[in-house]
Amino acid sequence: MNTSPRHVRKGAVPSIRDVAAAAGVSHQTVSRVLNESPRVRPATRAAVLAAIDRLGFRPNRAARALGFGRANGVTVVTSNTTLYGYACTLQGIEEAARTDGVALGIRVVESAEVQQTVEYVSDPSAGGLVVIAFDPLGKAVLEALPPHIPAIVAAEPVAPDLGRVAIALDERRAAADATRHLLDLGHRTVHHVAIPSEGLSGGRQAGWRDALTSARAEIPEPLGCGWDIESAYAAGQRLAREPEVTAILCGNDDIAQGVRRALYDAGKDVPGDVSIVGFDDIPGSAFWTPALTTVRMDFAGLGRACFHAAVAELVGRPQPEISLVPPRLIVRESTAPPRHPWDN
Repeated sequence: MNTSPRHVRKGAVPSIRDVAAAAGVSHQTVSRVLNESPRVRPATRAAVLAAIDRLGFRPNRAARALGFGRANGVTVVTSNTTLYGYACTLQGIEEAARTDGVALGIRVVESAEVQQTVEYVSDPSAGGLVVIAFDPLGKAVLEALPPHIPAIVAAEPVAPDLGRVAIALDERRAAADATRHLLDLGHRTVHHVAIPSEGLSGGRQAGWRDALTSARAEIPEPLGCGWDIESAYAAGQRLAREPEVTAILCGNDDIAQGVRRALYDAGKDVPGDVSIVGFDDIPGSAFWTPALTTVRMDFAGLGRACFHAAVAELVGRPQPEISLVPPRLIVRESTAPPRHPWDN
């Protein structure tokens, strides 16, 4: 193991990366030692502690030593912390911040607080900034944010004139794949129950339209609903009354749960009468009856990528290469060929 000290400029504050280089380990390992993680071998822990002693490193300066000019942390702006996609993205950001020893703050924005939120994150004490813009509130914060404030956007690509780095999972291709799966099974068209954040240009709805257009299939009017399962149930009731509905793409797995229950209560079998595809692959979707066909989304990976991009933006380093796990259709039991194939 290399234990030679890394050169530190005279008068400079030693950083967590200086300690890592001196100890011959990764900076994540140094963070684990500082946080007294039991996952570090005794010999490695001893080497890290020796490097800390030699360099005079002070753990409470870890974030400052990363070179932050505005502050010693990263702030996340989000309109929700409980919905699956938001919560998993936050989880990824938190994991990356904890590994790097960087303080993390969360600012929840409500409809009447957009300007107050902008004022809060414009203060230098807010540090680096990640805006989760999965919905209109997040996008409103972006539009009101002064251009000189560095910010990373977790969302679909934003307008170029906003001058922001946007990192997104390819929902459009994933939704197209899910729709094509249903068409390939023999369904004449696919109906769509959309989540509130979707619009005509949103990835999930756009991908659904792409696939139907490419197949020259009828494009039904999408049904909108709220984030709550009750409104998804109501949308499912409407679709259950239409005998021509044989396949439904749902905006997320919670929506699929509400639609599935409405079909069940209407005496419709899934997938015998109607096939259902969800989105997100929430924990437990594989254990439904029938197990849900859905799209797996790496929200935690998205969060980690946003954190590292925010640090790079803040300190003026080149943006790191982004490598996200692409969304993937997970085929289970809730999809099947239509019981009565359409005549060609």
